[in-house]
Amino acid sequence: VQLQASGGGLVQAGGSLRLSCAASGSVVSNAVMGWYRQAPGKQRELVASVTSGGTENYADFVEDRFTISRHNLKNTVDLQMSSLKPEDTAVYFCRSWIRGQPYYNYWGQGTLVTVSS
Repeated sequence: VQLQASGGGLVQAGGSLRLSCAASGSVVSNAVMGWYRQAPGKQRELVASVTSGGTENYADFVEDRFTISRHNLKNTVDLQMSSLKPEDTAVYFCRSWIRGQPYYNYWGQGTLVTVSS
């Protein structure tokens, strides 16, 4: 499985960005898809995830600013980010995984989001 992320860039505080991730290869339809981020000097953390059934999960720091969406037939997952803050600056990674199945755990290459103050 390959995950291709896109959509990062430079944006001013308060602005918006949309990240997209497309999965290809031997994709399992019931895998969870989500977005993580890693800021310089910090650990990678979950931002949001969505199951194939549409159940969404967000980190507390999202505070209703981001929306994750998934298109099962296209094997894509997007992250719409609004009201961005400088502390949202990080490399964002998409991930596809199946809980309890370590053999199915894939990461995209990461896309940089920089929020200027």
